[in-house]
Amino acid sequence: MLIQIKENCTAENLEQITNAIKNVGYKPNAVKTLNNHYLACVGTNKFDIRSIGNLPGIKDIHIVEDSNMLVSRQWRVKDTEIDLGDGVIISRNNFTIVAGPCSIENEEQVMKTVSFLKEQNVKIMRGGIFKPRSSPYSFRGLGIGGLKIFHKHCNANGIKIISEVMQVSQIEQMYPYVDIFQVGTRNSQNFNLLDELGKVDKPVLLKRGMSSTISEFLSSAEYIFSNGNEKIILCERGIRAFEKEYRNTLDLNAIPYLKEKSHLPVFCDPSHGIGIRDYVESMALASQMAGADGVLLEIHETPEKAASDGQQTLNFFEATNAFMKLRLMDQVKKKMLGNAC
Repeated sequence: MLIQIKENCTAENLEQITNAIKNVGYKPNAVKTLNNHYLACVGTNKFDIRSIGNLPGIKDIHIVEDSNMLVSRQWRVKDTEIDLGDGVIISRNNFTIVAGPCSIENEEQVMKTVSFLKEQNVKIMRGGIFKPRSSPYSFRGLGIGGLKIFHKHCNANGIKIISEVMQVSQIEQMYPYVDIFQVGTRNSQNFNLLDELGKVDKPVLLKRGMSSTISEFLSSAEYIFSNGNEKIILCERGIRAFEKEYRNTLDLNAIPYLKEKSHLPVFCDPSHGIGIRDYVESMALASQMAGADGVLLEIHETPEKAASDGQQTLNFFEATNAFMKLRLMDQVKKKMLGNAC
C-alpha cells in the first residue's frame, strides 16, 4: 500500500494516519522526496482502504501489489519525466540520444567530441572518469581532474554530462560537475551507494546488473527512490549468459516489460549489450522499436586508439549514420502512433 501525503498535512494528522496504518497490521515507511511525501506501507492484511483513505492529510491511497511499490506503474500511471534544464527533457515522447567515449582520455579528445555532438545536436555526453575494469592494469580513468575538463567544455557548449560514480565518497566530489550520475552494472546492488544517491537532487541512470533479474533491478531502483530521489532512469545493458560470441546478451525483452511494470524512463546501452561495433547500430534501432526512451552510444574519433572498449565504439562517421536512423525511426513511430489515434 502506498499513501501520498498532502503538502499541508499537520504533524497531528500524520500521527493519526501512522497509527491507523499500524492498527490494520501494516508497517509505514516514510519517504520524502524533493516535491512529495509518501508512506510506503508493508503488510498483507486485507481491510477497507476507506478506513484510512478518508483521514485528513491524505492526498491519495493506492493498493500496490508489487514489492517495489514506489517505482511501480500500479500507482503512477503517468510516465516520469526528467527535466535537465535548458530544454533537455527525458520522456516517452522525446527520444534521447546520449553519446560519448567510454573514458575521458585528454582535453583534445573532449573538445573534438563536444564539437561533434554539438554539430549533431546531441544534448547529453557520456564519459567515464572513474572506470571499473576487469584487469587492474587497464586504464582506469583520469579521476576528478578529467571530470573538470569534461565539464568545462560541455558547460560552455550547452551539453549535459553523465558519468559513472563508483563509491559513496565520489558523490560530493562529482556533484558540481555532472547532470546525471550513472551507476554501472557492477554497482547495481551496491546498496550503500544507492542509498546515498537517493539523497541527491540530481538524476541517476541505473544500469541493470550483469546477472540481475528484472525484480532485482527494480529493487535497486526502489532503494534510490525510497531514500528521496524520484529522478531515476533504468538502463538495460545486457546480461551475462552462456553465449560467448559477443560481449553480453542484450535483453530486449526487458524494455517493454519494464515500461509496463514501471513509470520510470527506460534506456538501452547497445554498445555494452553486444560489444561489437558492427552491430551496435542495429541493436540501438531494435531497442528503440522495443520502446526504449533513449540510448547510450559509445563513440570516439578513432576507436582503434581508444583507451578502453574500442571494439564496441562507433567512429564519428558511424555515429552520424546511427543518429540519423534513430531520429528517422523516431519520426516514423510518432507518425504511426498519431495515425493510430
